[in-house]
Amino acid sequence: MIRTEYDQLFIGGSWEVSAGSERIPVCSPHTGRQFGAVPLAVAADVDRAVAAARRAFDGSDWPRLDHQQRIEPVRRLLDIYRTRVTEMTEVVIAEMGSPRWFAEMAQGSGAAALLESFLDAADSFDWIVPPTAHNTGTSVRREPIGVVGAITPWNVPQLTIIPKLAPALIAGCTVIVKAAPEAPLDALLLAEMIDEARFPPGVVSILTGGPAAGERLVQHPGVDKIAFTGSSEVGGHIAAECGARLARCSLELGGKSAAIVLEDADLERTALGLKFASLLNSGQACVAQSRVLTPESRYVDTVDALAEMFSDLSVGDPDDAGNYIGPLVSERQQQRVMEYIDIGIAEGAEPVVGGAGRPDGTAAGWYVRPTLFADVENSMRIAREEIFGPVLCVIPYRDERDAIEIANDSPFGLAGSVWTADRAHGREIADHLRTGMVGINGFGPDLWSPFGGYKQSGIGREYGPIGLSGYLEYKSIYGAS
Repeated sequence: MIRTEYDQLFIGGSWEVSAGSERIPVCSPHTGRQFGAVPLAVAADVDRAVAAARRAFDGSDWPRLDHQQRIEPVRRLLDIYRTRVTEMTEVVIAEMGSPRWFAEMAQGSGAAALLESFLDAADSFDWIVPPTAHNTGTSVRREPIGVVGAITPWNVPQLTIIPKLAPALIAGCTVIVKAAPEAPLDALLLAEMIDEARFPPGVVSILTGGPAAGERLVQHPGVDKIAFTGSSEVGGHIAAECGARLARCSLELGGKSAAIVLEDADLERTALGLKFASLLNSGQACVAQSRVLTPESRYVDTVDALAEMFSDLSVGDPDDAGNYIGPLVSERQQQRVMEYIDIGIAEGAEPVVGGAGRPDGTAAGWYVRPTLFADVENSMRIAREEIFGPVLCVIPYRDERDAIEIANDSPFGLAGSVWTADRAHGREIADHLRTGMVGINGFGPDLWSPFGGYKQSGIGREYGPIGLSGYLEYKSIYGAS
């Protein structure tokens, strides 16, 4: 049984009652019914968490410890996390409707793997930059950036908390996590693990709250950096708020990624690969390959291959491992995706599979019909705006130069993919794409490589040594030797 009720927040390493009285209802996306509740953090709770984090950073040994000493409680956390991976997986399935096949791969074990990757990166990280022939008398150190506010989304909650929390802690920062109200249970389960791992007082706080708590954290003068994952609209607002007080920020934002199918691609294998790359987590993924670009000469065959794949998708209870597509996280998200499907039809796109309305056999819950659109132009809203659901657009191109131009003609630049029998040529195409990540014949992030994007897809990178660097400042000490 998973825990579904919490009465306290985790503030500065202690479980404390919220200063407010409101609670966040936790509802099942499969049934629409409430099955739990957690406290709604208010501004006073944020203030308490920041005050605890400031005391720990400014007045304790934590930021000045050798990194190996800071690694010890993080390693304890990993050991505890591994014992509770199944529990974490079940929590995320219940609270946000992640399909079991994806949740078992990513929502629990994937987060544990990320945590382990940061521990490995710390072992080989250059904490002190060695002198060069030009600065033999100067010492260059990397030091923690300070108090970090981590604001995370609901779609892959642990996969977005861990790449902020782990590197920040290893770097010597103190951290306040503000979890999304749609997925609060996993954050408080993580808080239980952090409590058991015995971090020093004040080093970690976990708050469950809405936009007001997030806004207070962003504007708080005691916070040195905001690390945010979410929509580009909110990310732009956070960037402006941080810029006004010259606070650091890193932003992992939206995407509208293009999958370029080349002339020589095996369409059956491509359709199978896009089943994952485009529809992972029911399409609720920033890296989803939601625009498929295919040669005009193979357009009909590509649409047919994708239509066959879509027609075989099983939709239903996310707890059933046989279902590939689950519900969307909330009624609001369901309505948003349904509106985009209506917009696509109004714009003249053809719903080859799916379309308006609920899927058959889903009288309750927040389900939408997986929809494949043909006759899509790149100027349409469904091709330019992030839908965040199981909706795919197929767009024809004349030649490879045209494909690259269409792929890059987007306000986003997070991810992309190239599908071809010639991997070397696929790499040549990838070099022309203005995105932070590109897959060849698939898409799956490497935990050691930078994760992030260009343009409206964000600022900064997560994962690996680069992700660790994002929580450090440089200090030059002249005449050190």
